[in-house]
Amino acid sequence: MKSTVLLAASAAALLAGCASGPTAEQQAALVDDARKASGALVQKLGGELKAALSEKGPDGAIAVCKERAPQIAAEVSKQSGMSVKRVSPKNRNPAGIPDAWEAEAQAGLEKRLAAGEKPETLDTWQIVATSAGKEFRYARALPTQPLCLTCHGDAATIPDSVKARLAAEYPFDKATGYAPGTVRGIVSISRPL
Repeated sequence: MKSTVLLAASAAALLAGCASGPTAEQQAALVDDARKASGALVQKLGGELKAALSEKGPDGAIAVCKERAPQIAAEVSKQSGMSVKRVSPKNRNPAGIPDAWEAEAQAGLEKRLAAGEKPETLDTWQIVATSAGKEFRYARALPTQPLCLTCHGDAATIPDSVKARLAAEYPFDKATGYAPGTVRGIVSISRPL
């Protein structure tokens, strides 16, 4: 609790002078905070997913992505003072549809991946003008790991029990057909300035 209060106080102080836009130093601090928040989401979700796969198998682990992923994102959002979520143009969860900035950010990250950048280093950020004022936006690529292919790979190779569970849980699923190393989506982070 104390660290959350300190984080909120430091964020308020950091953003106090941002009416005309954050300085380069302030932007660097925002990016650092966003990287930490996205890392926390990926680490916590990945750990719970691996544990569920080990204990319940692939079809049993689907609940982690459906139920726990939004909860973990909400926890990280609260701890970081930023809005943190996962989105993809090929979404599985209807709440995971990217907005225009997120779709453009993912497309840019995919181009950088195709140009040879390492998937684990792909992120981008920008200060954008919105109707409510300026906002810090951040995106981190979610590269497809071999572990992901059981549920997100070629539809022909997804086990029947997983297909059945996905069809029941996500009737409008578009999140298949990925190959290892491709960008499956992004962690999207925003904070009003």
